[in-house]
Amino acid sequence: MGGGKRFAVLLCAEDSDYVKKRYGGYYGVFVDMLAEEGETWDVFRVASGEFPDYEQIGRFDGFVITGSCNDAHGNGDWICKLISLLKKLDSLNKKVLGICFGHQILCRALGGKTGRAISGWDIGLRTIHLSPSASKLFSSLEIPTTLSIIECHRDEVHELPPRAEVIAWSERTGVEMFRYGEHMMGIQGHPEYVEDILIHLIDRLRQRNFIADSDADELKAKLGKVEPDKEAWKKLCTGFLKGRL
Repeated sequence: MGGGKRFAVLLCAEDSDYVKKRYGGYYGVFVDMLAEEGETWDVFRVASGEFPDYEQIGRFDGFVITGSCNDAHGNGDWICKLISLLKKLDSLNKKVLGICFGHQILCRALGGKTGRAISGWDIGLRTIHLSPSASKLFSSLEIPTTLSIIECHRDEVHELPPRAEVIAWSERTGVEMFRYGEHMMGIQGHPEYVEDILIHLIDRLRQRNFIADSDADELKAKLGKVEPDKEAWKKLCTGFLKGRL
């Protein structure tokens, strides 16, 4: 049971028509993965300038920062305002889970550095390895030490914030997950994604000339051969966000 807790999605992306029609937007995708009976979930479209008032923050038990087509190392007005909000959430010891762009902007807000990935775009299914401390942290969840996850990013964490700890890595990305204290965690991949969302994103990247046609075809051909560990990620994310570790 949710116990009447209240959470907020800080939406950093513009919903595509496809995701709006199929899932009710990215907010709906996150609620499908994370929400439990008795909880209240709100959304703040921060990329459009919609932020919670500081008076509202105390009403929430946790926050989720989504992915975005924007760069976490950028200095747009809403990005700078989001960084200020995340610093405030840290000072209040609020639970915060950052996903992809959310992982990167959380790192930056806490004093780390982000930028373009040295190895370029990482799109598709990737295996990540949990650190020994992460395996201990998540031991009650009975999940494996390696997990497959959908990735779609060209930026990454370059330098961790002080006192932060890498808790997962992959052959492509050195900081797949990090933990900051007991209350903040970032995940570079997309535990909320399913295959059709990734196919849709690959087509959008192809249309915008971010990736070549041949690369898009190759990426889509590889899909379906291995499935992401969605149930394990759901347990991990809800366990962290709701203080069940």
